[in-house]
Amino acid sequence: MNVSEQTFLTILNVMTSMLWGGTVKGEERASVGAEFRHVVTGIAQLVSIPNLTDFYPGLAWFDFQEMVLAKIAKTFLQVLLKLKDEADPKIPLTMTDIKALLMEMVLGGTGSTSNTIEFAMAEIMNKPDVLRKLQQEVDTVVGKDNIVEESHIQQLPCIYAVMKEVLRMHPATPLLVPHCPSETVTVGGYTVPEGSRVFINVWAIQRDTSIWKSPTEFCPERFLENKWDYSENDFNYFPFGSGRRICAGIAMADRMFTYSLASIIHSFDWKLPQGETLDVTEKFSSILKKKIPLVALPTPR
Repeated sequence: MNVSEQTFLTILNVMTSMLWGGTVKGEERASVGAEFRHVVTGIAQLVSIPNLTDFYPGLAWFDFQEMVLAKIAKTFLQVLLKLKDEADPKIPLTMTDIKALLMEMVLGGTGSTSNTIEFAMAEIMNKPDVLRKLQQEVDTVVGKDNIVEESHIQQLPCIYAVMKEVLRMHPATPLLVPHCPSETVTVGGYTVPEGSRVFINVWAIQRDTSIWKSPTEFCPERFLENKWDYSENDFNYFPFGSGRRICAGIAMADRMFTYSLASIIHSFDWKLPQGETLDVTEKFSSILKKKIPLVALPTPR
């Protein structure tokens, strides 16, 4: 099975259930999920490149990228446009709101989490001792004859350590969300002009050898031994950003990752198809993803 593809479908069903109370099931699930995943990937690629109209203002009325985004997200936009037309005048839903919902709920809530789970599985399969330790933890907490419930995830420190280590090595948004200063400021001797777009290379910060011991090694134990926490204002480790602009979806990502990983670790043993080798090379984008999709063989435990 393609690990990222299946986790994407699962998370997509959770998202759609939250948004409009329904999920895609049966044979339709695979086709709709694949199409939706293609749309999300397309949006991620579009937002990763500069907008031509930023460099050639005279072309602004064309707004090429805007037209492409509208085309690939037609079905979702139709629902939102209907909501806009029927909205309570006291709580208006504007076009800007619609764009934000599209980006935040669909792009931010699906691909990033499924990609992180895929990276986690790849790193775990590279270290069989880590896989055995995780399975021992979930067996103890959940029991071999039960299934993982949401109430279990707070009792799984090793699963949480894996999540934190994966987010350190492979942050879902390697340059975070771009920031824009409202006034000109000086930071570290550098002048940052008002209105400029600022990217923070959290990928590089979290692999800095002056901060992290053996930063390129997958070592979840480092998060069992210290108090690194992505919800604090620690600028050595902040995969979700920090301060007032910290990711609004932390609670969702936290639960979806830990629940999904605990479930697939608890229910299955994993190995690669015969003759295959494991590769954790990254493909750079606004959302970090694995260059070569992880295809693995699950065996029911």
